[in-house]
Amino acid sequence: MSTLLRFLSAIAIAVRAVTRNKLRAALTILGITIGVAAVVTVTALAAGARESIGGQISNLGSNALIIFPRSARPSGVRSLLSGSRLSELDADALMRESTSIKSATPFLRASGTAIYESQNAKTSIIGARLPYFEIRNWKLTRGEVWNATSEALGEKVVVIGVETAAELFGSSDPVGRTIRIGRHPYRVLGVLEEKGPSPFGQSQDEIVLMPMATMRSHILTTRRGETHAIMMSSTSAETTERAKKQAEAILRERHHIKEGDEDDFMVRSQAEFRAMQEAITGALSALLIGIAAVSLVVGGIGVMNIMLVSVTERTREIGIRMAIGAREMDILVQFLVEALALATLGGVVGASVGWVAIQVFGAALGWPMKLEPTSLAVALGVSTTIGLVFGFFPARRAARMDPVQALGRE
Repeated sequence: MSTLLRFLSAIAIAVRAVTRNKLRAALTILGITIGVAAVVTVTALAAGARESIGGQISNLGSNALIIFPRSARPSGVRSLLSGSRLSELDADALMRESTSIKSATPFLRASGTAIYESQNAKTSIIGARLPYFEIRNWKLTRGEVWNATSEALGEKVVVIGVETAAELFGSSDPVGRTIRIGRHPYRVLGVLEEKGPSPFGQSQDEIVLMPMATMRSHILTTRRGETHAIMMSSTSAETTERAKKQAEAILRERHHIKEGDEDDFMVRSQAEFRAMQEAITGALSALLIGIAAVSLVVGGIGVMNIMLVSVTERTREIGIRMAIGAREMDILVQFLVEALALATLGGVVGASVGWVAIQVFGAALGWPMKLEPTSLAVALGVSTTIGLVFGFFPARRAARMDPVQALGRE
């Protein structure tokens, strides 16, 4: 009971000391506040970025894999360029010879301007086969996709993204209307559901999709059968890695690549995109949290500095307390509690500022951000620890004062 009373007495004295110098206390906790707010906000930003980019990767499709071309420069150095040996026949071979690939489609890509009456919209143009919609798990909000006959004949029909539809038609229904790209008219069959940005930073909603034969005839001039990339899906999430290995083996054989030679293509899966994204966001998060942690250390140094000043100013008070029976431990606890109060108050204020920052950033960026309980607990725990660590030296100095000398100080 006596110990509890001594501790409560130390808390009361610490609170009075802090409230007696409000401005100094506010400036002291500022560093802790900034550090905790930064840690909490950066952690939420990182989690929001991971979730947002993870959603973008998931939007690529169901168990999707993409085969990109590599082409060789004269020097022999490989680079990521179009014009490789990837072809429509490669996509057919993947479907025919693999046991783990469910669907595969070659596709061409370009950028251009779609025009309707006096309106125009910058857009990505994709030429693909019908399985593209299934692989990308892309539904329509209205209308329909083209049929196999339109695809085989290369009819001038398109399906457009929601942003392209809004820019060209406003609130009007685009289905059945005709847009123009270059010199050719195209009939709009449907409007795609909203997808948002891709992992590569491009909008998936500013898009025009058309049959591959149509694009080859009217938009792009390519070598016969050439394709910019091949998109495919595995039969299940468990067979994705096997589908990737089978695709690599089939393409190496078709392209007559000798053992030990570098592929003229590369296969990337959603899992690899996700791993790369997590590595990048993880490194950035660690860097930013490290910078934020510096603020906590600076705040801790500020606490120690102010506590040393407080000890010097209150030397006579310490001497009087010792003279009337206060023990060394009582003085130590008194100043430790005062340092702890400053650090904890800074942590609480910092957490509140961080919560407000998270709401602002979440609304501005459109990311699913929230105050992580773990990061909040860590930030408050670190700020409390800093208060104890940086407050210990001034408290120890106060506790070890000679009562006679302390009473003699003015």
